[in-house]
Amino acid sequence: MKLRSNSSREKGTSKVERSNQRPSLSVTADGKGVAAHAGTRLLAEMGDFVGVTSALSDALAPTVQRKPRHDPGRVLLDVALTLADGGDCLSDLSVLRDQPTLFGAVASTPTASRVVDSVDSERLDAIRAARAEARERAWAAGLCPVRTTGPLIIDFDATLVEAYFVPTTLP
Repeated sequence: MKLRSNSSREKGTSKVERSNQRPSLSVTADGKGVAAHAGTRLLAEMGDFVGVTSALSDALAPTVQRKPRHDPGRVLLDVALTLADGGDCLSDLSVLRDQPTLFGAVASTPTASRVVDSVDSERLDAIRAARAEARERAWAAGLCPVRTTGPLIIDFDATLVEAYFVPTTLP
């Protein structure tokens, strides 16, 4: 990620150029390269598609004080992905971090902690606006069939079921 100054004479927040993309994937049915947490990656792709990642980055841009290695908006999205994946603390980011071929570079726990700590009431309002903007894009793209004024809750669930065939003879 590179920081680009508006001008040497202008004051204000520098623009953040995002470059820490997730690796590209291909989906095959050959059973090779099977990845755990692929559904979480799907949520990440959806976040990128509807613009929530870039909107979060813009919302948190004023908190950037030096050249960051990890875009703060991407870090916040990774925290949300961790929660959606069943994590309950920042150190659970390690689940994403341990799969770089699936999630790319994921921030360390201290970096994520600094990003979360940078969210004050003004940034929280900006994050809410970013989420609303992304929700509008999702509705415009036809991804959400029902418009709602409250939060839209999508419940992804998977259950592993073992099934056995036991041959029986009928009397």
